[in-house]
Order: sequence, then structure tokens, then C-alpha cells
Amino acid sequence: MALALRWLRPLPSLLLRPSLAVSRALPRGCPAPLLQGCRQCAQHMLLSRQLATKKAKGKGQSQAKVNISAALVEDIINLEETSEDMQAVIEALKEDFSRNLNVRTSPGALDHITVMTKDGKFPLNQLGQISQKSPQLMIVNMTSFPESTAAAAKAIRESGMNLNPEVDGAVIRVPVPKVTREHRESLAKLAKQSTNKSKEALRKVRSKSITQVKKSKNKVSEDTIRLLEKQIQQMADEAAMEMDKLLAAKTKELLG
Repeated sequence: MALALRWLRPLPSLLLRPSLAVSRALPRGCPAPLLQGCRQCAQHMLLSRQLATKKAKGKGQSQAKVNISAALVEDIINLEETSEDMQAVIEALKEDFSRNLNVRTSPGALDHITVMTKDGKFPLNQLGQISQKSPQLMIVNMTSFPESTAAAAKAIRESGMNLNPEVDGAVIRVPVPKVTREHRESLAKLAKQSTNKSKEALRKVRSKSITQVKKSKNKVSEDTIRLLEKQIQQMADEAAMEMDKLLAAKTKELLG
């Protein structure tokens, strides 16, 4: 009997271990009963488990890929909105490449040049009629807004498209530059500058999202914050890689 009692003594502590393991996994100050849990507890445990999995998979690797369910962290940050904001930066770069950086200038390339007038900013095609008189000459007729002719000429000159407009009354003549090697290299340089500006806009999206995540540091675990920051950085890195691919393709197109 004494021997049996000696073996039974460790049992209570062993039986308590699962409860202790659960309690350690839960956030401090959880208002719910220990075994029932709550949404915050479930979120914490799932993210902690995911982080542990990523760390295990990442052993021996420089970087482990993170893929958090947006629904799981929707009360902390809207990851889908962050992704959309980053994609919008990429689309803006694509549009800039397509509209403004072409070897041969076309009338359509002038359409959205922004003209600063006394009444505000307007696209050039809303102020004047743009046409191509010959392969070497484009015409911008400003008779509808003659007072904005000088401003329109300045906007064309400063558009970064290597254009030197000539004003003749309310008409702006825009000679189309020859496709020289120097012109191609100038356009490639502009493409690089546009990409750098887009990456700066991307960094702002990333910083804004990370700042939003950090505002929840008093409500969620450090592991959750760290995992979300890594996810956002990963999204930004992937967007930057896509921009680099766009730049490489555009540079190849421009340089021939």
C-alpha cells in the first residue's frame, strides 16, 4: 500500500500540466474561462502556432515566407487594403511607363501633362486640342484657353519628355525629337527615376501599415506584432521586385 501511494503522488501535478500549457499560451488578463477561451485567445494561439511553424521551417534558410489569413487579424489591420494600396503604386508606375516613356512621342503622350493655371491644375487635353501635323511635329491649339498658353508650353517643356515647344500666338508647336541613342538613354534614366519615386511611395504604404499594427501592441502579443510586421515587409519586398521587373523590361524596350 505504501508503495502504491508513493507512485500515485506525482499524478496531480501531471494532470495539471495541460492546463498550465494552455494558460501560458493565452494572453494575460484573458476574461474568458481557462478552457473556453475567447476570440483574442484563439487568435493569439493560432498566430503563435503559425510563428512557431514558420520558425521551424525557416531553420537553415535566410528568410521564411509568412502568409497570415487577413480574416484572422482584421481587428488589427486590413491586410487586403494594404495589398491594394501597394498594387495601386505598381499600377501607377505601369501607367507612367506606358503614357510618358516611349521612344516615339505620340499625341496621346501629351494628353495628361499637368498644366498649372490660375484656376488650378488641369490636364493639357482639357485646355487645348492636340494633333499630329506630321511625324516630326505636333500641334496644341490653345484658342479655347489662350490665357493658359504660356503655362501649357512650360508644362510640356518640363514634362521630362525631351520636348522643346515653340509658341506662336495661341498655338504651340511641339517638334518631335529624333530617336537618337542619347534620347533613348535619357528616357531610360527617367524610367529609373520614376521607379525610385514609386518605391518611395511603396515605403510610405509599408510604414503606415506597420505603424497601425504597432498601435495594437497593448492588445496582442509581441509574436503577433512581429509576425504582422514581417508579413507587411514581405508584401512590400514582393511589390518592389515587381517594380524592378517592370523597369528592366522598360529599359530593354527603350534602349533597343
